[in-house]
Amino acid sequence: MSNHGHLPHITNVAKVVIELKRVFAILAATLVGAAALTSPSAAADRAPSEPTRAGSGAERSLAAPATATVTEGQVKEVAPGGVITYPSVTSCLTVTVRLADGGLVGAHASLFQVPGELRSDEILAAVKDRVGNRPVSAVQVKGAVGAWHPSYFVKAIESYGEGEQVPVSSGPDLDGLARTVSLGLDVPRALVTAEDIPDGDQIVS
Repeated sequence: MSNHGHLPHITNVAKVVIELKRVFAILAATLVGAAALTSPSAAADRAPSEPTRAGSGAERSLAAPATATVTEGQVKEVAPGGVITYPSVTSCLTVTVRLADGGLVGAHASLFQVPGELRSDEILAAVKDRVGNRPVSAVQVKGAVGAWHPSYFVKAIESYGEGEQVPVSSGPDLDGLARTVSLGLDVPRALVTAEDIPDGDQIVS
């Protein structure tokens, strides 16, 4: 039997193989390009002003804004010389970390979770993550100290199930709050102070 009848079929197969190779080459080039665009160096080139993760302290501080308003359940940072405003601190506590370079990381801890924001037992971890490995010169805890049991930083009121006893503060526990914040942020106890202050806005600079 002659093979001439198979030539068109073979030719078509060859064309398909060539086309598949071309598609694979394009896909490979696309993937390499995407990998390059998502690499740390490329990301830095695209957004040099974006705050970096913990570990690049100088860049992160420089990228922070000069002012910030920190409402309940939020954590924000301002650059050295900046100002943080905590509005309407009534039943809340604020935690302000003073960085050695002059920057501030502030948290507004709420007794009860504000929808979409951090719970009281999530706030210290968020502050610690934001601070990263940058040196800390002081930590200030201010607000409705008398309403807060230190354990609220470890287990939020919302975390207790039906029938579980929620700890209730019997009065201002400045030392207990300072020790809990010290442990949560992994900073020396000597750097942490706690202060019971009247209701209202707090402005920290």
